[in-house]
Amino acid sequence: MDISLLESVPPLSPGAFAPAPRTARHPAHLVGGTPVLWVDEPFAPPGLGFHAKLEGANPGGIKDRPGLHMIREARRRGELAPGAPIVESSSGTLGLGLALAGLTYGHPVTVVSDSGMEPAVVRLLTAFGARVERVAAPHPEGGWQEARRRRVAELLARTPDGYCPDQYGNPDNAAAYRPLATELIAQLGRVDVLVAAVGTGGHSAGTARVLREYAPGLTLIGVDSVGSAIFGQPAGPRLMRGLGSSIHPSNVDYPAFDEVHWVAPAEAVWACRQLARHHCVSGGWSVGAVALVAGWAARTFPPGARIAGIFPDGPHRYLETVYNDTWCDEHGLLGRERPDGPDEIAEPGERVVTGWTRCGRVRDPLGRDITKAVVR
Repeated sequence: MDISLLESVPPLSPGAFAPAPRTARHPAHLVGGTPVLWVDEPFAPPGLGFHAKLEGANPGGIKDRPGLHMIREARRRGELAPGAPIVESSSGTLGLGLALAGLTYGHPVTVVSDSGMEPAVVRLLTAFGARVERVAAPHPEGGWQEARRRRVAELLARTPDGYCPDQYGNPDNAAAYRPLATELIAQLGRVDVLVAAVGTGGHSAGTARVLREYAPGLTLIGVDSVGSAIFGQPAGPRLMRGLGSSIHPSNVDYPAFDEVHWVAPAEAVWACRQLARHHCVSGGWSVGAVALVAGWAARTFPPGARIAGIFPDGPHRYLETVYNDTWCDEHGLLGRERPDGPDEIAEPGERVVTGWTRCGRVRDPLGRDITKAVVR
């Protein structure tokens, strides 16, 4: 950080006070208006960094936005009756958003997760009044997500007035991110390149769609996890949570993407820890993966390109994993240097990727022909 920037700010004179901030009258009023932080070294040389949108500043993270929006819209349409239960599958962040929505609108919330949900998140959800139910084993074909979705279906069958927002296929998920996009425009003036992690596909689709209303030439870079099936790789075991999927969510807007990068856990851990060490801001797996790729974009795109990366959450739920030396060492994630750049494949299914890899062709694995070649 250039300390001279701080030294240029004049101190307040004695007795001078900033205007009192407006007091939020409900926790839901704290959602949105998140800050942006400039990030350069060690991801990019000074002056060639990127703008990080810090969605971890929301009470529960980025999915507070769709949690509130999906429930509000379901109530407006009459799909969710007053006081009726909400049941949804989540690895954690949407669960926190739905707990906030349940508190806001008066609905009991059940979050269906799995054994990978961090104990801290389970305790936090319980403290917020949500009930957490975890499946014991992954589905043989659809993995943990499919196992969780089937449990949701079982619970709904026993709860006639229950409602599932279906974050994987509900268009309200993507629509919830219009405010995020308009905040970026207000904060940055324009965005030339957007780097976004992809899980359900909501925030990448919704944010890029609105940004392209202002800048039709926007480049959208998707960030996925190794072992994820979203962009045509075979589904496999995934250590990273919050991005990637063993199913193909219909909210993923394949035609919107210009390229995709897959990132491995060790690379994400390196990035998370560098963010914390150099910028006093960090987060979980998605944050690390996005920072790694956004830094590459800052080094690769023409100087002057305005690059934004969306950081979906903060570091707190990852203190016993990403930021725990013992846990990381047990999983072989420490002591590795950042690669200078990604490996390259010409087609999404060319080979199974095990580390940071880029592909300039994006295809819908379920068959739509939306091939888009990018050569840089």
